Formats: sequence, structure tokens, C-alpha cells
Amino acid sequence: MKPYDQILEHFRRDTVLYAAINSLDTRVKPALDIDVYHALLGSIVSQQLSTKVVRIIWNRFIDLFTDRYPDAESLLAMEHEALRSIGLSNSKANYVKNVAAFKLDNDMSFDFLQQLSDEEIIDYLTQIKGVGPWTVQMILMFPMDRPDVFPVDDLGIQNAMKRLYGIDLEKKELKHKMHEIAAVWKPYRSLASKYLWKTIEG
Repeated sequence: MKPYDQILEHFRRDTVLYAAINSLDTRVKPALDIDVYHALLGSIVSQQLSTKVVRIIWNRFIDLFTDRYPDAESLLAMEHEALRSIGLSNSKANYVKNVAAFKLDNDMSFDFLQQLSDEEIIDYLTQIKGVGPWTVQMILMFPMDRPDVFPVDDLGIQNAMKRLYGIDLEKKELKHKMHEIAAVWKPYRSLASKYLWKTIEG
């Protein structure tokens, strides 16, 4: 993958996106993390929570484990109520255990997953109950740093594109228009999406 700064030149073909990126004070940086299992646990814990609350609950979660690492065996052995006590919902307490159980029986190594296509990784990891396509897209975009993921169902992406492009559509019509606009960003839709999120931060 090209350096992020070079990819920005690719976005010149979309004057709206390019202007929005250049209006920002910060630049997106790569955040590759080869521990996909750990990242998936973090993604589940953080769902539908503010950044501040996520930080608190995640720290409580990893404090439950030796060396602050939730290895699969220890996580599966953890009492359900212990997970609930640190702020995890009943569903999330079950879902993180589902991830641990999957890891014990299946390959979740970065090297293995890196051989698969984006769609194959989505199909593979959504076998885990509680892990949906959006969650896996976040894994693809961030720890795996895959270049061309477009999370069209993400509310933040939808709102950012509605605002920037003056779109007044909903549901299927909205998604169709979003795909139409995003086609020009290929093969770097992940980076474009990361900048769209930045335009609505705060």
C-alpha cells in the first residue's frame, strides 16, 4: 500500500472530499496491529459507548487478567458475573467469551487472515455469535489496515456524506448514492472513510 500522504493525491478527483480533508488540522496515520483477537475483543467492548467510557471499561476488563492480557483460556474460565461487574452488558460478556472460544478452535493469526480476501475474512469472523459485518469491517480497516473497505452501513459515514455532498436520501437510495460517490475513491475507500469520520468528530 502506498504511503497515506501519496494516497491523498488520489482523492483530488473528488473535489468535495479533497477539500474536506484539507480543512482538517490532523492527518490519519496507519495503526497496524497484528493481534486481531485482541483487537476484536476491544471492538466488542467499545460498541455503542463513548470514547471516555470505553477507556474506563477496557482498563477494568484487562485488569482482570495476568499481565493485563485476556488470553482465550483465562477469558473462558472467567466468571460471567466478573465480566458484568466491570461494566460489560450481559450480551457483551457472552460475546467476548464467544471470541475466546473461536480462537481456541480456529486460526485467528494475522498471517492466516492476511491470506484471505476482505469478504472471506468477513465470512470467517462473522461465524462468531455477536460479531457482525460492521465489526469485522472495523477490524479490516484499523488493525489490519486493509485499503479498500467501505462501511456503507456506518451511521457516522452516512451522516458525513449526507452533509458534505448535500444528500437528502434514506435507506437503499442513500446507500446506492454513497456507493456511487465512493467509486471514485477506489482502491482507497478505507482512508476516505477514516477522513469522513474525522469531519464529524466532536
